[in-house]
Amino acid sequence: MAAAASAFAKNPALVSLIQGRLGSLVGRSSGYIESLPLPVRRRVAGLKGIQKEHAKLEAEFQEEVLQLEKKYFQKFTPLYQRRSNIVNGAVEPTEAEIEAGKSDEEEKDEDKEEIQPEAEPSAEESKMTGVPEFWLSAMKNQISLADMITDRDEEALKHLIDIRMEYLDRPGFRLIFEFSENEFFTNKTISKAYFYQEESGYGGDFIYDHAEGDKIEWKADKDLTVRVESKKQRNRSTKQTRIVKVTVPTESFFNFFSPPKPPGEDDDTVASDIEERLELDYQLGEDIKEKLIPRAIDWFTGEALQFEELGEDIDPEDFEEDEDDEDEDDGDDRRSEDGDEESDEDVCFTPQSSYQFHINTDHNQDGSSKPKKEAAECKTS
Repeated sequence: MAAAASAFAKNPALVSLIQGRLGSLVGRSSGYIESLPLPVRRRVAGLKGIQKEHAKLEAEFQEEVLQLEKKYFQKFTPLYQRRSNIVNGAVEPTEAEIEAGKSDEEEKDEDKEEIQPEAEPSAEESKMTGVPEFWLSAMKNQISLADMITDRDEEALKHLIDIRMEYLDRPGFRLIFEFSENEFFTNKTISKAYFYQEESGYGGDFIYDHAEGDKIEWKADKDLTVRVESKKQRNRSTKQTRIVKVTVPTESFFNFFSPPKPPGEDDDTVASDIEERLELDYQLGEDIKEKLIPRAIDWFTGEALQFEELGEDIDPEDFEEDEDDEDEDDGDDRRSEDGDEESDEDVCFTPQSSYQFHINTDHNQDGSSKPKKEAAECKTS
């Protein structure tokens, strides 16, 4: 087995050939159906006809689900606007909103404590409006987004005053990030749109097609998606050396607005990691749409993290600690770090395939929808 694995590792062309052969077998008949008697084949055809009727109903169901989402999105919008006004200091919450927002535990704590007169806010506190760094804090608590935010990004994301979404006229949605005046870019808003195919896939589900992001108008020397490196060059003739500055790509949350794109039909090279990159890009958009925007305050406080770990339909009180369990895994083992450093000079971006996702609009308990690879409907060009 080890020898075979070694042979495959040394011969990527052989691996590609085998994968191609296996791919050509998908959907190919084994001959069993054709060998059945005619009356049985007629019954099989009838069953396929019934399945087609089922598929039509599934498509209608998915369309109605989408229309229902849009209907309630219109009801959510005034609440999002109210939230934005409070976050940015335009208004203060009402007493009714404050009382409704207090948890049972907070009320119990207040009952236990002696009633103390409220201290007058300091001059500095009086000048503070809204909730500073609300969206940055919420994003840093959202695991998938936190990994993308660098220290340099934080200075720009402190100017983020709202994140919202809207449905497109065609199947898809747009995420809109609104910023106050800042030293990094001139954009008032930076948006990213996710598009689905016009035709639905197997089961009536929507199929993710591609994403498009706005161009960021960076101010001079403020582009967070690149960094400047100093390199020494030697003249071959004179042997003299000089220091030159070159711009190289670097990690940044703002790369989110430059999504991976499939290549043209004439491109033969396919990035080996395109599936992972496209799936990650789509899932990030879904997390912002389905998790961050609807429950921003829970991400700001960190309360949403408990639902990420257990699931919203699970009550932590239903579980008891097992004192006899001595084999509990160490939580520190969940994440491993790769100590290898990648040379910036070796970074290249190869063309990408027209890989697509089968979008399942059946939502999970946490409101998210997970992408799946489309087996029959999605094909690579």
